[in-house]
Amino acid sequence: MDIDFNDYKLRCELRGHDDDVRGICVCSDENIATSSRDRTIRVWSLDPSDKRKYTSSKILLGHTSFVGPLAWIQPTDDYPEGRLISGSMDTFVFVWNLINGENIQTLKGHQMQVTGVTLDNEDIVSSSVDQTLKRWRNGQLVESWEAHQSPIQAVIKLPSGELVSGSSDASLKLWKGKTSLRTLSGHTDTVRGLAVMPDLGFLSASHDGSIRLWALSGEVLLEMVGHTSIVYSVDAHSSGLIVSGSEDRHAKIWKDGVCIQSLEHPGCVWDAKFLESGDIVTACSDGVVRVWTVRQGVIADQMEIDAYDSQISEYKLSRKKVGGLKLDELPGLDSLTSPGTSDGQTKVVREGDNGVAYAWNMKEQRWDKIGEVVDGPDGVADRPIFDGVQYDFVFDVDIGDGEPIRKLPYNRSDNPYDAADKWLLKENLPFAYRQQIVEFILQNSGQKDFNFNPSFRDPFTGANAYVPGQASHTAVAATSAKPLYKHIPKKGVLVFDVAQYDGILKKMTEFNTTLRSDSVNSDKSLTELEVSRVGAIITILKDTSHYHSTNFADMDIALLLKVLQAWPPAMMFPATDIVRMLVLHPHGASLLIKHVENNNDLLLDLIKKVTEDSALPANLLTTVRVLVNLFKNSSFHYWLQTHHSQILDAFSNCYASPNKNLQLAYSTLLLNYAVLLIEKKDQEGQAQVLSAALQVAEEEAADVDSKFRSWVAIGSLMLEGLVKKIAIDFDVESIAKSAKASKEAKIAEVGADIDLVIRQ
Repeated sequence: MDIDFNDYKLRCELRGHDDDVRGICVCSDENIATSSRDRTIRVWSLDPSDKRKYTSSKILLGHTSFVGPLAWIQPTDDYPEGRLISGSMDTFVFVWNLINGENIQTLKGHQMQVTGVTLDNEDIVSSSVDQTLKRWRNGQLVESWEAHQSPIQAVIKLPSGELVSGSSDASLKLWKGKTSLRTLSGHTDTVRGLAVMPDLGFLSASHDGSIRLWALSGEVLLEMVGHTSIVYSVDAHSSGLIVSGSEDRHAKIWKDGVCIQSLEHPGCVWDAKFLESGDIVTACSDGVVRVWTVRQGVIADQMEIDAYDSQISEYKLSRKKVGGLKLDELPGLDSLTSPGTSDGQTKVVREGDNGVAYAWNMKEQRWDKIGEVVDGPDGVADRPIFDGVQYDFVFDVDIGDGEPIRKLPYNRSDNPYDAADKWLLKENLPFAYRQQIVEFILQNSGQKDFNFNPSFRDPFTGANAYVPGQASHTAVAATSAKPLYKHIPKKGVLVFDVAQYDGILKKMTEFNTTLRSDSVNSDKSLTELEVSRVGAIITILKDTSHYHSTNFADMDIALLLKVLQAWPPAMMFPATDIVRMLVLHPHGASLLIKHVENNNDLLLDLIKKVTEDSALPANLLTTVRVLVNLFKNSSFHYWLQTHHSQILDAFSNCYASPNKNLQLAYSTLLLNYAVLLIEKKDQEGQAQVLSAALQVAEEEAADVDSKFRSWVAIGSLMLEGLVKKIAIDFDVESIAKSAKASKEAKIAEVGADIDLVIRQ
């Protein structure tokens, strides 16, 4: 239908999600589905008593991490309200019956986050960060192919029958089945969103801030530029209008390549879709779905519009900065009742919605008004102000050791050594910090190739600046300057090296007695000699000071294997715990590796046994701890790397376990894997660990220590691994901001570390 364009205005707000709304699926003008970071999908139906509004009619529960892409399957005789397809960070694709909200199919096959779902006739096609497209038919995987060399962010089906995929490699690909017809290049960053443009071709939205209209031939018909940040989504209407959603908090409406209206939101706009009527639905990071309209009869009443305008004003005010500081954090006028400490001292205070600078007049003993501090666009100052002076940078410096955050002003024209010395003197800090501060300045001001000015003289010694490893009179190229991180990167691995040996032996003996008295399982029990040998193994393991000179017999390993393979699952965990400690013993590990490298892989068999249906927490805990301890011995590194996908998949649900010891063991497994796969430069493995660690970081019920280790894994992978761009595509920035706001000091600190990595 055609639309006589008038300005879009708010129609209604749909409130119910507890976190960012990530995706929208228009089932009809009467029914809308939305997905959220809160792990739910909500179905909204037109309110029969008020045609302007929608009410939440169903909540679909089942995903264990945030839900993203959605697609609708039209009604059939068996499903009169149709079905809904959803993809999630949990790697699953679900199919839902919209009559009752039940999950009727679980499609498992992706190794990482599902980023797109679309229908291809009767088939479902899904895309993923694991770089594959998968085709599902009647609930079964029928095709899978690696479609890009980087994460795939979106997939759609064109009316002409082709599939289009968009990727973090900045390209789009056109597919006929599994055959690539052509690769389309032009974007300079991740292709995040795709949509059909009726009768013309298709649209792409990119992190480069642009939207492009493509013909099937690969020709670019239009490029739309106007957003000031990442564009996450794009959609088109039969009238020719286009809508896009962006990190810049605006949904923009385009006609013939020109932006004709911007709809401001109090947060990032993750998705935007047209209803058939031409109304627009937007999904926002504030957890609210909004519907916008040009139709006079359904526009929200003035009170609702005024309330929304107030939301926008409050949001902008909360983010407005003056001199690099948030406006709402500036002191009020009452702070001027305190006298200054020196003539000319400057103070910026809040007056209404503005920051106003005052200078202390020592002679008159009063604060003289200098004037309003004028900000640049969107309330961001062109140059920050500190003590009434404009600088290129005003850095926050965390000295640690319980010290408060210090402000360090700096201009690019300054000598960083001079600036560091003067600052340390002013702050009364030891000069042991000098080189760290200089490196911090160089890294964060982008002056990685700074050349030292030989005319500089140390204010204390009269000498040139000393740089370790350099002669004091030579020019310094500070190319290795690094910002100061508190918890990343992680070096070395963690292990679980404490055991209650007496309790282990007692429990094993107790289980053996039970088996011996069981007529069915008595043949699986240990003889008295074998029980005695278990005691001897434990004696060796207890004596850690002689690990270098003690040895085990082959029969010792065979004995433990007998228990792990033959004993019922409910009785095997004490033996698994012995293996956990055995792998920390040099000779024990060397014997065990023989049973891993042959065709009868002891560890893979153990993993399969403990993760089968009705898996017991005790078995999961002891087995994950075994795997954690394997990282200590380099002989197992190849095996761990080779089987990383199988291992992480097998224990992927541990992050949500109510058992906090199991949560911690799983997070430690991820952290050790991060360390190993960074060393091995294994990007695919790093990406899977990153995805799993983000699940833990976002798990509200996760233990603090588990979250911390997962955050350290994420930060280490971003800083020294090969997945920083993938992490940013995962929206790690907003998750890190939440971590920075944590009341737990170490979570806030590692969140700040990751925020710094993002900004490098």
